[in-house]
Amino acid sequence: MRRAFTMLELTFVIVVIGILSAIAIPKFAATRDDAEISKGRAEVAAMRSAIATTRQKRILRGNFTNIANADIPGLLEYGLSSKWSGLTFTGPSGATCTFSAEVTGSLNKLVKTTCSVTGMSDL
Repeated sequence: MRRAFTMLELTFVIVVIGILSAIAIPKFAATRDDAEISKGRAEVAAMRSAIATTRQKRILRGNFTNIANADIPGLLEYGLSSKWSGLTFTGPSGATCTFSAEVTGSLNKLVKTTCSVTGMSDL
């Protein structure tokens, strides 16, 4: 006697796979967007750290010049991801977040000037 799957069993398996994929695909897309925003946030933190480190190195050498906007991406040894254009981050939905170097007293810092990227509003 041959054993095989019936048409009803195969249909049931296909329906279950379809339901699972309908749930999983949007979740994976949202996870990817979250990962891009997290990477952007990490790059902002790295730029802020690089500004502080570079400023301290300059002061120790007797150079008190401020760090310009154009210098900031070059401070990172590994550079910025392709989501950055200068100091503007483009989020997953095409929204942007723009940063600039600001001098307060003797401190250089990276400040957010405009931001419409969901998940980066608190930077």
